[in-house]
Amino acid sequence: MQNIRKALGRLAAILGFEASTTSHREKLAATAGAMLGITAVVLVSHWSLGPAAANLMIASMGASAVLLFAVPHGALSQPWAAVAGHLLSAAVGVSCQKLFAGHPLAPALAVGLAVGVMCYARCIHPPGGATALTAVIGGDSVHALGYSFILVPVLLNLAAILSTALVFNNFFPWRRYPASLMSSKKELMDEKATGGSGLTHEDLAAAMESMDTYVDITSEELAELFDRAWAHARDGNAGAVRIEGGRFYSNGHPGARWSVRQIIDLPAEPLSSMTKIIYKNVAGRDLHETGICRFDEFNGWARFEVAKKGDRWIKMMPDVPGGSTAKQAIRRKQHA
Repeated sequence: MQNIRKALGRLAAILGFEASTTSHREKLAATAGAMLGITAVVLVSHWSLGPAAANLMIASMGASAVLLFAVPHGALSQPWAAVAGHLLSAAVGVSCQKLFAGHPLAPALAVGLAVGVMCYARCIHPPGGATALTAVIGGDSVHALGYSFILVPVLLNLAAILSTALVFNNFFPWRRYPASLMSSKKELMDEKATGGSGLTHEDLAAAMESMDTYVDITSEELAELFDRAWAHARDGNAGAVRIEGGRFYSNGHPGARWSVRQIIDLPAEPLSSMTKIIYKNVAGRDLHETGICRFDEFNGWARFEVAKKGDRWIKMMPDVPGGSTAKQAIRRKQHA
């Protein structure tokens, strides 16, 4: 059973399956927003084009709805990416259809060139590929539009879904669209409150650039995320770590070195630094593996206690109700 769980954990990592960090209200908001956005597209499309041509565009705008309403703060979802991505891709698709009409490679050429244009124009928007493809394989009704396809239906549909995104996303206090309208809470941005991380917005932007791959997060959103993480770390580092059987602890490392362990066997008091502890890795590195170590080794490894909330592991604050009791716990020694 342990081997099966370990194999499934590795498979999930390979497939990129990650725990969801959004609340139910956020999921419901994304669902409602996508429904409203596509409703606006359908109404505008049928009003201006009729059912035949309108149905061809709904597929492309449906992909945009996922980004605009499920990932409104993502770099691929911003207005420039959405508008320029669709319009430039539409122009590429129409051009390929006119130059290579009927050629079997015309669809591939249209999508490939659209991706290249979006990369250089800094407006990567995945649904743009579908728009370019539609211009080539959309049939006679779409081909007859020529370059007017860029304005009607593409621009018309964009106006409908973007207008909906602007109104809907800004209706909720935790959402802002465009993402540049987001502002960190004052206490998170105050240098004295955070203690100064030493990292700047420019540092984060440079780090993203050095990865040489496209990351669907803006440097502004990454900066706010870092500020919030820093504030959370500051608030959670007060107090000593308590070690108790059955509880979960994290080493606090970022990336691949992160691990959460549960103490599955801790002998009764009195305890010493040489007391043997049996633990199990329940998240992160060496998932599902068990191990034995001395109490002082585990005490030095554990940075803080954690608890699982939904799909996430969260840090237990020192004064959280239901935490370890003083009678059963052993305070972590203060190391120089």
